Amino acid sequence: MATLGPITPSCVPLTTHDLLAIGQRFGIDYRFPEAPDRSQPAPCVARGRVMDVEIDPTLRVTHSDLDVLHAYASTSRRAAPWFLSVILEGHIQVGLGHQSFQLQAGDAFSAHFNEQTGLEVFQPAPQRLRILNVSLLACKELPSFSSINPSPIDVAPPATPVLHTWQVPQFLIHSLEAALASNWPVERQRLLWQGLALQLLAHGLPAASLESNDAGKAVSLPSGLTQRDHQRLECLRQQLEHSPNQDYRLEQLARNAAMSPSSLRTKFHRCYGCSIFDYLRRCRLTQAQAYLRKGYSVQQTAHACGYRHATNFATAFKRAFGIAPHEVFHRH
Repeated sequence: MATLGPITPSCVPLTTHDLLAIGQRFGIDYRFPEAPDRSQPAPCVARGRVMDVEIDPTLRVTHSDLDVLHAYASTSRRAAPWFLSVILEGHIQVGLGHQSFQLQAGDAFSAHFNEQTGLEVFQPAPQRLRILNVSLLACKELPSFSSINPSPIDVAPPATPVLHTWQVPQFLIHSLEAALASNWPVERQRLLWQGLALQLLAHGLPAASLESNDAGKAVSLPSGLTQRDHQRLECLRQQLEHSPNQDYRLEQLARNAAMSPSSLRTKFHRCYGCSIFDYLRRCRLTQAQAYLRKGYSVQQTAHACGYRHATNFATAFKRAFGIAPHEVFHRH
């Protein structure tokens, strides 16, 4: 039976312990880089409420309305066929693998992720942050309500993780806001949210996921990129990922990719959602995690990952992961 109700009551403080408990329920690792006074058992990170609507065992809608007091980050580890998020107010940073995007009110993203490649989200502070999430859980097909095509609609996720950003149509924003303000009985609200969730899936799922996955079907490329561009960019990306500790220069990378520096900057960002050197930094920090877990000191890790100064490395590491590198070192 579907349920509709709050995870938290209205306008209550959310402590680090509260978010960790929510994270344990939904498979999310929370980190608190700016939590005040870590000597206290449970510092307050945000204030507000979180509402959860379980439409059926395969479809869930969650709405959070929070005053974020201190920045926090999260990594979703539980595999999800599809996860959609609409930013109604505020701004966030979202990342998956080598992609990263800054999103604000009116933006949305759709993601398919797994335990190996988690979905990273960073919520800056201070701000009011209102987000609506739609989770499609362990489901490959949605029922068809059309008499023209009575077959179920295939929304099977791709074989590899995907992060797709999109703009929410204004009429749909208005419908979401109206639904959030409604005071209908539970069963009517369940029908209302089911319809809105299906509309969000229709608008937000990548086109390829709603089309036949016949063998040999061409994969769509970002606007302005040719297949050869993509191949060259992918070779460059793999080089950065496999050897992030090297001293790279934009001019040399551009020559290797047979592009001008300005063209490389533009096309790399268009393809992967971040700059070349932002991607290189993430590769270095991911490599740093592995070194620290193996027992390398902070100084050794910084130099092994291409950082000249350990202080710069420590700052970048804490900004990315929410903890200082020595905390990883001492845990392992």
